[in-house]
Amino acid sequence: MKLAVAALALVLAGPLAAQDGEPQSGGTLNVVVQPEPPSLMIGLIQNGPTQMVAGDIYESFLRYNFDLTPEPQLAESWEISDDGKTYTFHLREGVVFHDGEPFTSEDAKFSIDVFLRETHSRMRTYLEHVESIETPDDHTIVFNLKNPFGPFLGIFETGTAPMLPKHIYEGTDFANNPANNTPIGTGPFKFDEWVKGSYIHFVKNEDYYMDGLPYVDEVYYHIIPDAASRAVAYETGKVDVLSGGSIENFDVPRVREMDNTCVTEKGFEYFGPHSWIWINLNNKPLDDLKVRQAMMHALDRQFARDALWNGLGKVATGPVSSATKFYAEDTPDIGYDPEKAKALLEESSYDGETIRLLGLPYGETWQRWAEAVKQNLTEIGMSVEIVPSDVAGWNQKVSDRDFDLAFTYLYQYGDPALGVSRSYMGDNAEPGSPWNNVANYQNPELDKLWDEAALMADPEERRAAYKTIQDQIVSDVPNLWLLELGFPTIYRCNIKNPVNTAFGVNDGFRFVWIDQK
Repeated sequence: MKLAVAALALVLAGPLAAQDGEPQSGGTLNVVVQPEPPSLMIGLIQNGPTQMVAGDIYESFLRYNFDLTPEPQLAESWEISDDGKTYTFHLREGVVFHDGEPFTSEDAKFSIDVFLRETHSRMRTYLEHVESIETPDDHTIVFNLKNPFGPFLGIFETGTAPMLPKHIYEGTDFANNPANNTPIGTGPFKFDEWVKGSYIHFVKNEDYYMDGLPYVDEVYYHIIPDAASRAVAYETGKVDVLSGGSIENFDVPRVREMDNTCVTEKGFEYFGPHSWIWINLNNKPLDDLKVRQAMMHALDRQFARDALWNGLGKVATGPVSSATKFYAEDTPDIGYDPEKAKALLEESSYDGETIRLLGLPYGETWQRWAEAVKQNLTEIGMSVEIVPSDVAGWNQKVSDRDFDLAFTYLYQYGDPALGVSRSYMGDNAEPGSPWNNVANYQNPELDKLWDEAALMADPEERRAAYKTIQDQIVSDVPNLWLLELGFPTIYRCNIKNPVNTAFGVNDGFRFVWIDQK
């Protein structure tokens, strides 16, 4: 069953169709990255800053448009067998790494089956479904699965499956290979220089396989430590693009009113950043469903969206983002109702205990949000203490389960099996990580359904299974869901196409051009 065949023209059609005017070559693109990435080697580090910068260096088989439909990148076509257990990718010919060596199926197999299997926890989990990987020729790679795995076609993006040069990494200590400091991929830009604490400089890849691309000659990623200074850098013309979250939300209205300024919330569809408050279900009285229901109804999340996030994002209705596949619209009501919250609290086992609320140390917006949540809970009769912390302290306290309530937000990666199940499956609740089932939510029947849904080949069967899962989780209130976060990318209007896929600026700037009129 042939699922996709596409020529290069189809790759270009989406971004180019949205352009106004004829693309112009040349110029320098200045972008903010924050905080400074610990590394540019995305096979080793997958945090936000690394993913953003590395998107210009590395590529994977596919890109994903705003509705998460896969599009060709290093794979020009692919097929999925009728039983959903064999995926065949036909790799583009004529692609070379930045050092001139050809990219082949052997590089692809090495990247996934050797390097990423060792270094990338999410990829290692996905590979549990793979029986074998074959490379019948230099431009074909075949994945034979043990069973159908519904989200498999969604894992071939740069942050999960970057293509790495086998000739540089085979047989080496991956973490300490000197090439990590001068990264080499197949992407539209080449690494030139990294001045720590100041900027990262990339130059145009003259041997890029997409004719005429990239348009700009060079990209500077400026490292500017605080949000106020980043706003000033945009206002004074030092930078052209502010990625989502670069400045405080209360500065967004002022900056977006500047001349020649455009704003988009698009580009986070794959990530689906979802915010909530972990509830430590090991602690009394939070193990009482009525206490959790009372807290959920006490939260004025519309106020948080309108006042703290300046109208960005939308109120969450449960564990799955509306941007993620298989989102269920009609889950049980968890809306703001302080009178109902007071009644539930009165019926519950809550007896005046002080609840420790751990804020997220990501800037003033999050500090204000913690204060707003404290006020909401205080208004229904609860005693709340905000626990201050820095990033390292937050990681440690959440990993150790040393909290009652804790702010967080996580990415959903386009599919519940890839980014949602990890937060709710019972066997993923061990302390030691701030990114797993931190609440220690236990529901063996749902665990079984999570497993079954991931293996279903029929999308409608998966949709029904995930509807059941969402309804039950919302009824159990293991977390306090807040917002589907909206992170605006702010850019000068003469910078064309900074966001053209579901990965936003993380997808690199191959299609960006500068109107220099």
